[in-house]
Amino acid sequence: MASRSVNKVILVGHLGRDAETKFTTGGTAKTTFSVATSRRWKDQQTGEWKEETDWHNIVLWRSENLANYLTKGKQVYVEGRLQTRSYEDKDGKKVFFTEVVAEDVLLLSSRGGEGAGAGSEAPMPAAPRGPQRVPAAPAEDRPAPGSGPITDDDVPF
Repeated sequence: MASRSVNKVILVGHLGRDAETKFTTGGTAKTTFSVATSRRWKDQQTGEWKEETDWHNIVLWRSENLANYLTKGKQVYVEGRLQTRSYEDKDGKKVFFTEVVAEDVLLLSSRGGEGAGAGSEAPMPAAPRGPQRVPAAPAEDRPAPGSGPITDDDVPF
């Protein structure tokens, strides 16, 4: 049987700082930002609620225009993969760090917590996935229930 592996990360959290875009010597945009995710639980011994926040460093390649929308406090959806890199610090010690290399970033809300479609100052950077809901026809365009048999003219396609 063939060996398989999965390296997939999905985060929904709040931006800890404004995104920053820099360019490589080859001109490729590299946008970096941090996302905070939190979890709450009730301590079994004391009965009190506790909260823990994790910080995730995110790297997004080739999306220089997105940094203008990714500002501190906004809620985002990030989908990507984990990548661990290393470097030597000034003392010669090898330092490892793990970051999320984003493949998809969606702006979910503005700083005030309202949805991107409900008065947010920034449009969604990418189209949502999945089926799109088609609005129903206005009541005046629909026949009244029981007003007669349905004909081919009543079918909307």
